[in-house]
Amino acid sequence: MPAALVTIIDLIRYGASRFNAAGLTFGHSYDNAMDESTQIVLHALHLPHDLNPIYGQSHVTADEKDAIIGLIERRIRERIPAAYLTGEAWFAGLSFKTDARALVPRSPIAELIESGFQPWLGDLLVERALDLCTGSGCIAIAMAHYHPDWQVDAVDLSADALALARENQLRLHAPNLRLLQSDLFAAVKGERYDLIVSNPPYVTRDEVAALPPEYAHEPRLGLIAGEDGLDLALKILRDAPDHLNEGGVLIVEVGESERALCELLPEVGFDWIEFKVGPMGVFVIGHDELLAHHARIRELADAR
Repeated sequence: MPAALVTIIDLIRYGASRFNAAGLTFGHSYDNAMDESTQIVLHALHLPHDLNPIYGQSHVTADEKDAIIGLIERRIRERIPAAYLTGEAWFAGLSFKTDARALVPRSPIAELIESGFQPWLGDLLVERALDLCTGSGCIAIAMAHYHPDWQVDAVDLSADALALARENQLRLHAPNLRLLQSDLFAAVKGERYDLIVSNPPYVTRDEVAALPPEYAHEPRLGLIAGEDGLDLALKILRDAPDHLNEGGVLIVEVGESERALCELLPEVGFDWIEFKVGPMGVFVIGHDELLAHHARIRELADAR
């Protein structure tokens, strides 16, 4: 046990140095070693994630140091994402319980939620919203939290993921949310929405095989979407017009599969969102544009 590690900031620095030296991969809520180390240290000390830096010079006890070092070693040895070690991930300013039943919340759609989906919604009055492939429920619950006047539905094929989403619904008090087990739109047949949002699986089989070990702890169901990553996205594009009200909006994250989608459907007017950090493979498309290209989209989706 390194005797020189005395304060909170000592242990945060130590963890970050160890993580970098071990060549860990970051990208599950945090994108660098220092932030991950901070998350782990503060969790072990039962302190808030936004602790005032003035407390960084506080001394830790021997038992606290043991607990912190234990988590740091597990992160290195087992390559478990920090969010799974702590059981918590922050998304759209909210704390979500997270574990291996669903992907760690990290979608850039959080930025859209916090901005009220502007300017993409314009003056569209949203009464009902749908989140497809909800996983931990982070997108749907955040929408329900920030828009208590919306009725939000959220669906997922995985019963395990939905169980986690229900725990998060209770944790964050979202009474205007309905959770349904469903293969995409199957359980909401005949229902229509003003806004449909989805962060579906969009990673190709080859890409999943090449992912760093951290991703092996996440459910494969939440990652893989065929040879080009578009199996689910195309089905969503095909079926969305039957579930969008006139003037409604569809927002879907496809990540690195953006290029493949544009090559398949060059004639479709996707609006690709520019986030604060740049493009992230998230498109917006309206009800009318979906209808205008429905035949071609259906042809491609039906072939999957």
